[in-house]
Amino acid sequence: MSATPRILGGRYEVGELVGRGGMADVHAGHDTRLGRPVAIKILRSDLARDPSFLQRFRREAQASAGLNHANIVAVYDSGEDTFVEAAGGTVDIPYIVMEFVDGQTLREILNEEKKVSADEACRIMMGVLSALEYSHSKGIVHRDIKPGNVMVTRGGSVKVMDFGIARALADVGATMTSAQAVVGTARYLSPEQAQGQSVDARTDLYSAGCVLFELLTGRAPFVGEPVSLVYQHIGEQPQPPSLYESSVSPALDAVVLHSLAKGRDDRYQSAADFRADVLAARSGQPISAAAQASTVTSADHTEVVDYPTRRAAATAAAADSTAELDSREPSRSHAGWWALAAVAALAAILGIGYLFMHSPSSPEKVTVASVRGMTYEQAAKTLSPDFTVTKREVADNAAENTVIDQDPAGGTEASRRSDVTLTVSTGPDSVKVPNVVGDAVNEAKAALLAAGIDENHIKISPTKKDDTGLDAGIIAESNPKAGASLGTSSDITLYESSGKATVPDLAGKTASEAAQALYKAHLSIDSKDQVTDRPDEVGKVVYVPDAGKKVNNGSSVTVYIGKSPEKTATATVTQPPSSSAAPSSSSAPATSQSPSSSTQSPSPSTSPSSTSPSSTSDGSAMTPSPSQSSSK
Repeated sequence: MSATPRILGGRYEVGELVGRGGMADVHAGHDTRLGRPVAIKILRSDLARDPSFLQRFRREAQASAGLNHANIVAVYDSGEDTFVEAAGGTVDIPYIVMEFVDGQTLREILNEEKKVSADEACRIMMGVLSALEYSHSKGIVHRDIKPGNVMVTRGGSVKVMDFGIARALADVGATMTSAQAVVGTARYLSPEQAQGQSVDARTDLYSAGCVLFELLTGRAPFVGEPVSLVYQHIGEQPQPPSLYESSVSPALDAVVLHSLAKGRDDRYQSAADFRADVLAARSGQPISAAAQASTVTSADHTEVVDYPTRRAAATAAAADSTAELDSREPSRSHAGWWALAAVAALAAILGIGYLFMHSPSSPEKVTVASVRGMTYEQAAKTLSPDFTVTKREVADNAAENTVIDQDPAGGTEASRRSDVTLTVSTGPDSVKVPNVVGDAVNEAKAALLAAGIDENHIKISPTKKDDTGLDAGIIAESNPKAGASLGTSSDITLYESSGKATVPDLAGKTASEAAQALYKAHLSIDSKDQVTDRPDEVGKVVYVPDAGKKVNNGSSVTVYIGKSPEKTATATVTQPPSSSAAPSSSSAPATSQSPSSSTQSPSPSTSPSSTSPSSTSDGSAMTPSPSQSSSK
């Protein structure tokens, strides 16, 4: 029977260990609420009681959560878990929930393949620089760009991770002789980092140049023991990558050398500039004039040795940082080893001596002013006479552009010209409201949760919305509306459709207009005739029994249309000619007709039946008698 998996925050299932660093362990995990894989970084339990590590780990979570970029590993959530120690005590251990990246680190790729093609190296570096361009725009310096902190997914996407880790290590007083600070990072250390100076965005660009060098050649620009590496980063010019890999173009040589300039002002000033030159070199386009000049500058600072000799020497030494002795000369081997040891010792002494000579022996201490609550501009102006100011932006409930924290804290002492980092609020953290109109309630909630909105901030209004054309129970409206920014501590209210429609007032509309109006109201028409003696009502709506009432969507509405009354028909009878039969004596005077009276028509008051001609038994027509005619 398998053990019950560890659950963090009531939703994150901790799986197998997939990575381990100097500060934290990374586990594969599963988000049980959203049903997606995640990576969970957990601070090592032995560091959890150190307030400095705790503070830096939490700040890393804040900083990383504010970085939303395709080339940066996304941070979904953070929290703390209570850990029971072997002795029975408890300690709160923070964790960060991140995007799970299915792929390999550049370190793993280089260990397997030694190097990559120039085209692939450029493609990877462009992804790294895109990530740095974005993070630098947010005031965040990575400080530990190296192959182990860059991942390539199975689909080829580049992802930079572990923002803030290097700074956390440096801030607790780690020195260059501390294994935690050197192992895995000394190869990519900028000259200013090696000398203990403040760092900025250009520090990341130097480290990125070291990574590009290694991608192209299979080796770092400088190799050796940690102290030796420090000396080389500070005092030695790097060789062109083409010295170790002949397929590297002169343009790429220039780009790499420019990124590895010792002085910050002499190398790339922004990740965007660096990326533009990498793209140009990759596509065969001209690179910047500053990068082209770096080839000449590098030549001025290196001994003049012909390229074939250089390449041969570099190839011989590429497998190791020290030259191998010729085994065919045993009599000289001991002497060679002693000489090598002496050289190594001298290099170490020189490296340490260089650090002491180039760092202030007794730096002047200055009290750091308290600038919390100021705008960033006010704070920078206050501090700039004595310190270098670095800006870091995070989401916070404080007003936008307000300083919410500083390091070192106000009132403490720090070396003059040292770095003071100001944490500046970008306003409340927010997410973009997705469009949930037309979704069922459960579907809408799931979409909001997936967007990062906490379940406790999703409200369903008891008020239903009429006239939406949607079925009952379907979301008709959200407040805020789709596309708006919603603070993580703010509520979103969903309104359901009632499934009802209001019958509109149609008086005076034609039948066609009434039908159209009802269609727009999601209703149908059932027209009936209504006789009216008013000509202006004929053909128009006279009466709607349910006007103003609420009915179910799709209902048929009875509408009475005015119709004129029917006219009464009038018959006209034409009398036939008189018969040739002899009249009787009693009726002779009456039947004596003048020509004008033989076809007399009935008056309007005479009914059709009274004026109908009668006939005799023999079928002959008989003229009506005077008594059957209307009186004059």
